[in-house]
Amino acid sequence: MQNTLMKRPRRLRTNALIRQLVRENTLSVGDLIQPVFIEENITSPKEIAALPGIHRIPESAIRQEIDALYAQGIRYVMPFGISHNKDQCGSDTWNPDGLLCRMIRQIKDAQPEMIVIPDICFCEYTTHGHCGVVSEQDVHNDLTVDNLVKQCIAAAQAGADMLAPSAMMDGQIGAIRRGLDEAGFTQVGILAHAIKFASAFYGPFRSAVECTLHGTRETYQADPCNGRQALIEARLDEEEGADILMVKPGTPYLDVLRNLREHTDLPLAAYQVSGEYAMLKHAAQAGLLDEKQAVLETMMGFKRAGAIMIVTYFAHQIAQWLTESASID
Repeated sequence: MQNTLMKRPRRLRTNALIRQLVRENTLSVGDLIQPVFIEENITSPKEIAALPGIHRIPESAIRQEIDALYAQGIRYVMPFGISHNKDQCGSDTWNPDGLLCRMIRQIKDAQPEMIVIPDICFCEYTTHGHCGVVSEQDVHNDLTVDNLVKQCIAAAQAGADMLAPSAMMDGQIGAIRRGLDEAGFTQVGILAHAIKFASAFYGPFRSAVECTLHGTRETYQADPCNGRQALIEARLDEEEGADILMVKPGTPYLDVLRNLREHTDLPLAAYQVSGEYAMLKHAAQAGLLDEKQAVLETMMGFKRAGAIMIVTYFAHQIAQWLTESASID
């Protein structure tokens, strides 16, 4: 006798159109933020060996790079500067003629509608590689916060649309929000690195920006063992005025992202960091997995967990894949 089942989930997988009809999460180019590495005092792009397909570009190539991304439909970029003017506190970041401000102005000049969300930190601009002012072999919280405010005001004056503070200093979001408001930049938003873990997955990034770290960041970045403590960090950023909360890295912390989704109504972001990108790239190059399928699967993981935007080095590739899929349809 044939078995009859009242519940047959496979009915909703019968063909591509039915699967599309009931799909819970989708991905569009509007969900993606592309990191961009810009190095001063170079004349041609430099390939980043640790990040296949990603280059450090010279300032002279900013327009070409931004125009190309814009043509692909990408509307959000996160510039990182590779500075040749480092000091103990990263003062070049609040210099109106420094690399950070120059990058922002040139991106906005190339494509005024491109939303510029610069990383706000000091590790690429300090001789010691830490994210702030070093005092007694540790990063001094309050002195660093003071400098973060100066950096943010300078970036806003240069034309940044939103700021992404990543230093993980206590009270940084509140201080930045007050500083921006008092300087007249009430419209400039804050995408907070609300939960940035002390992770092994940043390794390729540090080689990409030539950040030689003396010591450890474990006294200010979050302990990977602690999920509930991470939620405290995010709650504080929300109370201090963050507009968007981000979890970084992405894949190892999907549980934190999911828990955060259940505790806040703010928009959430995930950062698929350099180590995540490098693993997928190198595995694909070794023929161990299908790159497109694997990358898009990770994107869906972020979306299911609660992110509505994703910072990823794959953004330009995903934009191309989505365009190709649309043309086939």
